Amino acid sequence: MLAVVLLTAFVFVESRVHDPLLPLRVVADRVRGGSFLALGISGAALFAVFLFLTYYMQLTKGFSPIETGLAYLPMTAAIMVSATLATTRFLDKVGPRPLLVLGMALGALAMVWFAQLHTTSSYAGHVLPGLIVLGLGMGNIFAPGIATATYGVAPTDTGVASAQVNTMQQIGGSIGTALLELHLRQRGELVAEGRPPGPQVAADAAMHGYTAERIGAGSLRACPLTGRR
Repeated sequence: MLAVVLLTAFVFVESRVHDPLLPLRVVADRVRGGSFLALGISGAALFAVFLFLTYYMQLTKGFSPIETGLAYLPMTAAIMVSATLATTRFLDKVGPRPLLVLGMALGALAMVWFAQLHTTSSYAGHVLPGLIVLGLGMGNIFAPGIATATYGVAPTDTGVASAQVNTMQQIGGSIGTALLELHLRQRGELVAEGRPPGPQVAADAAMHGYTAERIGAGSLRACPLTGRR
């Protein structure tokens, strides 16, 4: 609630001062505003993957920090390939909207895939395909989104538009990480409640926090490990 009040006050002030910190004309354009929104949502997804998938690979699968870092390299390669193709081959032909929609769809598919992980899931068979799909999706969001978010702005607004790109990614990542961390703790505590402490209970609680998905008001999918909701 406080965040909504502060955001409303910020918009009110920015619309009336002579030299606003964020000129509303920068985000008022529908295409540019959509790009900013896509970058924010993708930031939430990517930060969540880096946090929780790192937990999974190190704490559940026993990867070392170096092995975990190397495990992310296929996603980086997929981002490089898809971002290059999006900007050099497709952006001028189809425009940013189809690419952003494709990127968001691939990102959602990857997140659904990651929600199916178990304690026994393998890296090659379960984690790697999701990382590649996520990388392809992020490449179709980052490159067209950044290009569109900074295209066509007045010379005096280029710095603001560029800064807003980074701001949206950081805000999206912060909000997404905070909400998902809260969800992880709540669902993990539910699984561990009433069970004697132990490594398996901790692993089950963590996995339930990673994979339980809300499907409606007040309802949750059953945990694939424990069968509990």
